Amino acid sequence: MATTNFHGLRVLALESRRAQEISKLILNSGGIPLVVPSVRELPLESNTRPIEFVRKLREGGFHVVIFMTGVGVQLLARIAEGVYPISEFATLLSRTITVARGPKPLAALRQIGVTATLTVPEPNTWHDLLSELDNRHGEIPLDGKRVVLQEYGVSNPELVDALQQRGAEVSCVPVYEWKLPEDTAPLRRAVDDVINGDIDVILVTASVQIRHLFQVAETAGKKDALLEAMKRTVLTSIGPLCSEEIQKHGLSVDLEPSHPKMGFLVMEAAEKSGSLLHQKRQ
Repeated sequence: MATTNFHGLRVLALESRRAQEISKLILNSGGIPLVVPSVRELPLESNTRPIEFVRKLREGGFHVVIFMTGVGVQLLARIAEGVYPISEFATLLSRTITVARGPKPLAALRQIGVTATLTVPEPNTWHDLLSELDNRHGEIPLDGKRVVLQEYGVSNPELVDALQQRGAEVSCVPVYEWKLPEDTAPLRRAVDDVINGDIDVILVTASVQIRHLFQVAETAGKKDALLEAMKRTVLTSIGPLCSEEIQKHGLSVDLEPSHPKMGFLVMEAAEKSGSLLHQKRQ
């Protein structure tokens, strides 16, 4: 039978920025949390493209600006503030078609006084972004338009190619990159905990978390052992892109929440993990 909480299951989360929040959610849902930071978001060194973006925006150089993350909006706003008042940056964006890939960039834009022209619906993947642009091509034409794409921790050549296929002239603005934590000891211990069978459920809220987990395991010569052990744990993913990354390693995703949000992930994992774990370990 499905239960309404974890009932003492040991739950690993690889969250960094929202570590305290997810730990509390797991604890309140009856789980034993092990929250291990797996990612650092670092502004790119010697990166002149954000300044170039701000300059060109002021000159009316873009028709469409696509914001992929809330952190990216905040960093670009901080950079823009070093050039001219943030109110002017907001005004310039308001004169441009702005696309927010989900609630986080939408909220970050609102904080600086900008209402997004288009918000990508759940599950907020870049595939959904393209579908929504296709649905609104009458209002937001791409053919012959100059489109700027705010990148996140890694570049997305598939998205760039898809935009170009629709006739857009695409410029990319990287603002930060993903790195391993400075201290990887907790992540290495988490690998050992999974291998030793001390973890029942793994919550994945970003694709990079899985990449970094396996990077640390491979460096320690434990990648194969980790893979085998993960087949005996309940693997949950916040959405399709995380699921794709998990599946690249030959693993199956046991649960995706009804909405791609942390609260729904924890709640639905708490409800279903007991029965899922029983099935996997029989």
